[in-house]
Amino acid sequence: MSAPGPLDVWHKFADTSVLLDGFHALKHALRFGAEVPVAVTTDRAAALALADELAPDVRNTLDALLTQVPAPAYWSLVPRPHPTEIAALAVRPSRAANLDRLARTPRTAPVVVLDNPRNLGNAGAVIRLAAGFGATGVVTTGTLDPWHPTVVRGGAGLHFATAVERLTVAELPSGPVFALDPEGEDIRGTKITDDAILAFGSERSGLSADLRARADHLVALPMRPQVSSYNLATSVAMTLYHWSATGGAPHVP
Repeated sequence: MSAPGPLDVWHKFADTSVLLDGFHALKHALRFGAEVPVAVTTDRAAALALADELAPDVRNTLDALLTQVPAPAYWSLVPRPHPTEIAALAVRPSRAANLDRLARTPRTAPVVVLDNPRNLGNAGAVIRLAAGFGATGVVTTGTLDPWHPTVVRGGAGLHFATAVERLTVAELPSGPVFALDPEGEDIRGTKITDDAILAFGSERSGLSADLRARADHLVALPMRPQVSSYNLATSVAMTLYHWSATGGAPHVP
């Protein structure tokens, strides 16, 4: 009996795995230890040339992993073809391992909490930011699935570089909660500790009552009068930068 082909492997894992859409998502997932059972492309030579140029550290891994398939077969596997025409499936990290990472103390970097986020692309951008700053993890509350394929695409595969989970407010890890709120104290006068929980409400409705009740500190980003709000990812970036510039530092576990 012949070994199963890449499409057979794909269909075997598709319902339980994380879709990695495009070269950069696959590159980052591999760099941070993702288990990738199958990866396909419509042009293997072009994909490996891209690795030679942008990610020589994972080039050999990609060489062993990537299988070329006809374009119609690739298009049938993904909801929205990526310009690089590369796609892969990765095993999602265990929830238990992520919860352990979020709960472990002492922490050397904050946990970012998105309270009832609505926009999938914004959530992905926040995860990418958090990974870049070495945050301990990103937690969402509410109905948005932080492992939705659109979120993973927005995060460029960097879900595997930090702990990403959905929890209730009652389940949040321990630590002082710094909640962003327009009525809070100016963040520039606030020292954010490494064990902080940084909470951000939705752009439309702000913080939920449960999260606000949990907050130890309400802090506000500097903003010109008559400007309504910042984009969620921008707010997270400014807050993490403030943390890093006032004593915190990007940390890789």
